[in-house]
Amino acid sequence: MIKSKRMKSAVVAVMATFAIGSSVPTAPAASTTIELLIAADTNIQTLWETVFIPAFVKEYPQYKVNVTFDRNGLREAQNTAKIIAAKETRRDPGVDLIDGGMAARLAVAGLLYRPSANLMPNLRDVSKVLVKQGNGQIPYRASTVLLAYNSKNVTKAPTTLNELLTWIKANPGKFSYNVPSGGGSGYSFVQTVVDMNLTAAERLAMSVGPDKTIQTKWAKGLETLKDLNKFTYGKNGTYPANNTATLNLLSTGEIDMGTVWSDQFASARAAGTMPANIKVTAIKSPSLTGGPAWLGIPINGGNRTGARLLANFVLSPAMQNAIMGGALKGIPVVKLSKLDPVLAEGFKDVDVTDMRAPYFGANSDDLKSAWSLAVPGK
Repeated sequence: MIKSKRMKSAVVAVMATFAIGSSVPTAPAASTTIELLIAADTNIQTLWETVFIPAFVKEYPQYKVNVTFDRNGLREAQNTAKIIAAKETRRDPGVDLIDGGMAARLAVAGLLYRPSANLMPNLRDVSKVLVKQGNGQIPYRASTVLLAYNSKNVTKAPTTLNELLTWIKANPGKFSYNVPSGGGSGYSFVQTVVDMNLTAAERLAMSVGPDKTIQTKWAKGLETLKDLNKFTYGKNGTYPANNTATLNLLSTGEIDMGTVWSDQFASARAAGTMPANIKVTAIKSPSLTGGPAWLGIPINGGNRTGARLLANFVLSPAMQNAIMGGALKGIPVVKLSKLDPVLAEGFKDVDVTDMRAPYFGANSDDLKSAWSLAVPGK
């Protein structure tokens, strides 16, 4: 489990310990309102609305941050099209900063402002590998999907995907994953199963751009997933609606195993809603997916200066400490030497640059659609 026993959960204490303003540019923006679009789960919405934004407006009281929340990116295609259309008609898209997968689509289309350390000095403390991978996106935290299991009933947890599939069939009704369109932990399981039949080169290609040809190799994996219907929770091809629903099934003992986000699991444990007997582990061959979460600044946004200021603020030591030590229990992306050593201790063996990436957005959308047609209720 990616978590330090010595992590402190008091965000206020973290913020009091580290000065913020010394590493953040202070140039004023033409507008003092920043339009933020969050296309993620509710825990990320909470992180912005209870930690990042209050701290930011306290440091920069001239600013206001308006939040538009799109849970799990369900309106990602529409929001992306809106920004592209606004660029073509030379209008303000009404979005200055994005937290969500659609940033990758805009990066490929050349519609993201490319950050630089001159205007965002905290980028100097972020891995150059991550910045390059972002292709214009800004990494600001990371997480990975793990396999959670009930240690009272599971004496030896699977270590590979094949072992996991064998366990599921040997323990009918005791495993589940959420609908892929409802959250990344279930999506990760689905992608990992279909990736069993792809080469390493094909997996990499699917993470950097759309590829309909490689998608034809999903059929075998989708058949495997369909065959699991009678062995998963409910035994009738129905699945939890989202990440939280899977966590609830684990916490109540309805299932003994399921895929979960590392940060959501750690948050539930810290909040006391996840029993101590529920443990997490990683699998391999292939591993479950993970990696950085990205911010994007649309190149045609009306307040790029304010967006840069807010993105840089999120990379400050105080906010990265809050990511680690607050309710999220996320993985930081800046140098650990810049952060609280007690909090950083739990992440010293985590290499954010070496996590297995999810698919590029268009491939991800196609996989979610393919799953919905081929698997549930079959």
